[in-house]
Amino acid sequence: MFKHILVPVDGSPTSLAAIDKAIGLSKSFGSTVTAIYVIDPYPFTGVGADFAYGQDQYLSAAKAEASAAIDAVSARLAEAGIPVDTRVVESHAVWRGILEASEAVGADLVVMGSHGRRGLEKLVLGSVTQSVLSHTKLTTLVVRDAS
Repeated sequence: MFKHILVPVDGSPTSLAAIDKAIGLSKSFGSTVTAIYVIDPYPFTGVGADFAYGQDQYLSAAKAEASAAIDAVSARLAEAGIPVDTRVVESHAVWRGILEASEAVGADLVVMGSHGRRGLEKLVLGSVTQSVLSHTKLTTLVVRDAS
């Protein structure tokens, strides 16, 4: 039914739960899995000149975090016997990076976690999952945070 599953990850327990769901689906349908981590390369645009560290330090830290998350996902999928393609994607909006990656790899299913934020926290932090759901035409399975 699904030939190619895209799983956006961020290193959180919720994204690992999405990986576990993708493993089950991949085994059931014989699907290919691509895991991605999206980095916003310009998070300081419009913030001004006073921020904790500069662009180079930010990108270095973001790439290290992305690498750690992708390595954990690769290990989990390898342990389950599922071959995986991994990518670190740069995009000004995480949701846009997810949609662009889904097109680039030819995904027909997106499996992603949702932290289930509500109220002011959702307003301040936004919802990547909600943005993906609002803009994609692909089937999207949302795995909720268990806590």
